[in-house]
Amino acid sequence: MKRNFVLLALVFVFTLSMNAQYTTALGLGIDSGNGATFVGPSVKHFFSEHHAGQAEVTFESGVTAITALYEYHGQFEGADGLQWFAGPGVSIFSGSGDSVFALRGILGLDYKITGAPISLALDWRPALALDSDVGNTFEAGIIGFGARYVFN
Repeated sequence: MKRNFVLLALVFVFTLSMNAQYTTALGLGIDSGNGATFVGPSVKHFFSEHHAGQAEVTFESGVTAITALYEYHGQFEGADGLQWFAGPGVSIFSGSGDSVFALRGILGLDYKITGAPISLALDWRPALALDSDVGNTFEAGIIGFGARYVFN
């Protein structure tokens, strides 16, 4: 019992000492637009202060999407934990024997809750789907949401 209390106290102190910047976070990603909502695991990793990569494997009605994004992050003066980000990426949608490749963009906000190991993100993710069967289609109304546990 005493050991559990000490461990819990150490975790609490560690959590409170975390700052707004983090290195890796893992959680849930949601990609919603055009009547479809994809949900699945999401990971974000900072390679340096401003450069991050994000990967998601999401699912929706028999379709699986694998998404990889590069994100350049910038700070807001006086807003601890809040960052803006923008960058390019790709997605591969696969289902019913067909695969569609899409070029993606991303523009959004990332908020690392001070004093808690939680990061929340909201972003805009336009996509240009390159499909040889039905032609290329552009979808501008795609919104992403991420809720992740911050490891470090």
